[in-house]
Amino acid sequence: MITATQLRGARAMTGMSIEQLAAASGLPADTIKTLEHNEADGEPHALLAVKDALEKAGIIFIASGNQDEGGPGVRLKTRSAADEGIRPENLNAANDD
Repeated sequence: MITATQLRGARAMTGMSIEQLAAASGLPADTIKTLEHNEADGEPHALLAVKDALEKAGIIFIASGNQDEGGPGVRLKTRSAADEGIRPENLNAANDD
């Protein structure tokens, strides 16, 4: 399945807040926070709901060892020029809420 690090990275890449991901996945925001901080293994249905919501937002989850020696990761599908997301220099703690 996916890791807490992948979830955090995927959410950051899409520019979604915890509340937006909660709404998109149909889960409470507290569940998203728990999954992202790896405080619990998480319920399989919750992980699947979050994974589906992030994939619909353009994320591709990469399993460990795919095509190289790297570990698990995330990738963003090609976006149109009109949707650039949050630029790296604008990422900060305020984007998490």
